[in-house]
Amino acid sequence: MSEEDPAPREAAATLRSLLAFEDGNAVRLLYAPAAPDTVVRRIAVGLDDLDDFDIADDLDIPDGPDAPDSPGPGPGPGRPAGAGVLLLAVGAAPDADTVREAARRGACAVVLSDTGEEVTDPEATRSEATGPQVTAPQVTGPEATSPQVTGPEATSPQVTGPEVTRPEATSPQVTGPEVTRPEATGPQVTGPVEAARETGVALLARAEGTGWAEAAALLRSALSYVRAGRADDAGSLRGPETAPSLAVLAARVAAYVKGSITIEDTRLRVLAHSATGPGADPLRRTVILGGRVPDWRVAELRRSGLLRALWTSEDVIHRPADGDNPERLVVAVRSGREVLGSIWAAADGAALAPDATRHLRTAAALAAPLLVRERLSESGTAHRREAALRGLLHGLGDRRTHAWSLGLSPDAPCAVVVAERRPGARADDRALDVLALEISAHRPGTGILRDGDRLALFLTGDAAAADHAAAVLGVVRELDAVVSSLPGSPAVWLGVGPVVTPERADLSYGRAGLVVRALREREARASAAGRPRPPRHADAAGAGAALEVLRILDAARPVWESGGGPVHDLIRTDLAAGGELVRTLAAYFDAGGDVPEAARRLVVHANTLRYRLGRVRERYGVDLDDPDTRLLLTLAVRLVPPERP
Repeated sequence: MSEEDPAPREAAATLRSLLAFEDGNAVRLLYAPAAPDTVVRRIAVGLDDLDDFDIADDLDIPDGPDAPDSPGPGPGPGRPAGAGVLLLAVGAAPDADTVREAARRGACAVVLSDTGEEVTDPEATRSEATGPQVTAPQVTGPEATSPQVTGPEATSPQVTGPEVTRPEATSPQVTGPEVTRPEATGPQVTGPVEAARETGVALLARAEGTGWAEAAALLRSALSYVRAGRADDAGSLRGPETAPSLAVLAARVAAYVKGSITIEDTRLRVLAHSATGPGADPLRRTVILGGRVPDWRVAELRRSGLLRALWTSEDVIHRPADGDNPERLVVAVRSGREVLGSIWAAADGAALAPDATRHLRTAAALAAPLLVRERLSESGTAHRREAALRGLLHGLGDRRTHAWSLGLSPDAPCAVVVAERRPGARADDRALDVLALEISAHRPGTGILRDGDRLALFLTGDAAAADHAAAVLGVVRELDAVVSSLPGSPAVWLGVGPVVTPERADLSYGRAGLVVRALREREARASAAGRPRPPRHADAAGAGAALEVLRILDAARPVWESGGGPVHDLIRTDLAAGGELVRTLAAYFDAGGDVPEAARRLVVHANTLRYRLGRVRERYGVDLDDPDTRLLLTLAVRLVPPERP
């Protein structure tokens, strides 16, 4: 770059990129604006800090006749994003007024102290904000003397009677149609999230236990890393000394050392590599194609002591050529005392450059912040993706914001698959782990959420809903085959939810869970009846009527648990004694009232079963011939199985 060339303009970061670098311990996203992303140019601390920010200078807004009519920030969606200031609202109340004031002063995003506010559906929020219960506060106290109540409405007959001695006394009378004027739904009745929707700013909350200083340091560090990574877009980089990414660094160092370069993390995974020439050795090709150093090679490096030397030495280690293995140089990348990874240089058909060692030392120094950034990006992104996925599947928070965090369009087709193993499975049962690895290898974009004995898979696609449903079923069949091929064929049931949009992912997740329950109950009944084991995977259609029965049972459970009477007495007393009568009734109803078949399933004599049914009538006064009683008993034995007293 010549002296006459103007200094390149510093590249801007985005909210999404900042959140990818922040590890999730400092801030959490409450609301993302409708724009694809929000540009962030500066971190401000406190509202007063916004006043010191010259937006026109930062955005290169021209002066003079070419200047726009209103270069300063103004309220509304669009204008704050241009300012590019992320505000840490230190010393301000975590309320709607702070959000509006920040937007008015030009902030594009606001971090409040933790409000504890759960984001609800926008329409629900609006209906709550405009309901009758909030009309009185808007016309009482000091607000009642504001200009909004000095117009013609203030002189209406309702407020001129002798009993009215001050404006506050008019509050009971203003619940009629006139309350629908804009003042009745003013800022004082909305929360921070609704204010963010109105003004178009992004809203975040400082995590509990995180100080403002820590949050500021983390966000500023993230901003610096993102800017460094984007600097070459502005053409400001020349030479390897300011490489913006690991891939660029690898390519430039390769040109200097006259060999092939790989940059790896401490787990010996390949993070970046230079182009592979025709003379590259087979080991390099294996490492690059596999994305990591193979296990046999790691064992060899351990035996030779090279790994120990690498992690303890601060200089470049040289390994001379040996047979088919070319000359290699390797250096550890460090941040202080912490080892972040390593850079490997291998001769590629010719000898390495004489000064290759010096260039490799320089590369190690340059790679340190890039590896830190890689680590922050990986951990922060994984943390936020998991939180967003959990929010979508469980219907928590603002679903559109969760979809945005996952990079999903609002109409993207998606479906949830629930894989569930038997509770209390052996400690060495790795079936769910195998499924997670299998889906990660063949569908890298799949969202994976593990909760104990349950694995949730969030599959998205670009096809139409019908095609996506067929594709998901195909994936589930493959996963079922994988589980069946495992030693011991562990029991894992796979339920497929319907194809929905991301904002309705909780519906798909709930239905997939119901399908799993239906499959497990179907298998239990088949086992009791001596029938072959049914398939362990299905969608809603494959589950059949059992799915609706489970939904009815779930709805009836609270009614049953709050009830009483002879049937309740029978169930409670028998379960406390071991549940013999409950098992008998379950088998009797499952067999359609066929006593010999029910006795066969219970492995008892038919007369024994008749005797037990007689005890139900004689001891508890429960008449099995009464249709209502029989229906209640059928529901009861399904709601309270004998193995769960």
